[in-house]
Amino acid sequence: MIWALAAVGLAAALAYQGLLGAPKSGSRSAIKTGATVALALASLVAGGPWLLVLALALGAAGDFFLSRPGQGAFLKGLVAFALSHLAYIGLFTGLPGWGDTSDPGLAAYAGLIGLALLAPSTARWLLPYTGRLRGPVVAYVLVITAMGAAALLLAPAFRLALLGAAMFLASDVILSVQIFRLAPGTPVHRNAGRAVWPLYWGGQALIAYGVIGGL
Repeated sequence: MIWALAAVGLAAALAYQGLLGAPKSGSRSAIKTGATVALALASLVAGGPWLLVLALALGAAGDFFLSRPGQGAFLKGLVAFALSHLAYIGLFTGLPGWGDTSDPGLAAYAGLIGLALLAPSTARWLLPYTGRLRGPVVAYVLVITAMGAAALLLAPAFRLALLGAAMFLASDVILSVQIFRLAPGTPVHRNAGRAVWPLYWGGQALIAYGVIGGL
């Protein structure tokens, strides 16, 4: 049952990747949302932590809202994903061995430094272009930075979850550039869109697999 749900999610994710250039529609939204709903159900059936299931469910809600037209839907999607990141922070910090800084390793130090530079750098390359969404975007940047920092302090048993969190964060950075900095219809805009979905969905899948497998 678990692997059947994961397979359904993967099939839906691949189908949505093929629909990236299609107009927004109800069926397109259903496929996108279903890909992440399947991950949430698989995690639930596998006995995953409730915060993992909640984070994935909120991600599915964010997928739905971002697939709909209008700034109002975008804002709802932003809130859903911010709540998803907060759930991941709660999940990560509650996992065995979290925060053991006796020997975090060079990669963890580099990651923390990168996050410390990423958040304030958005004041130059992102926030001036967000218009009326500046406040929500600032809050979102802070939340996703905190999620990345929490993931960097995971125990070695959860390395796959760390990789998934890094992919999730990368997808958000690329998406923000695509939405606020790139001209729609250009080749670079289209290529950015093609990169966002596999990084995002693959990241979510790795977080779920890494957390459940590490416990």
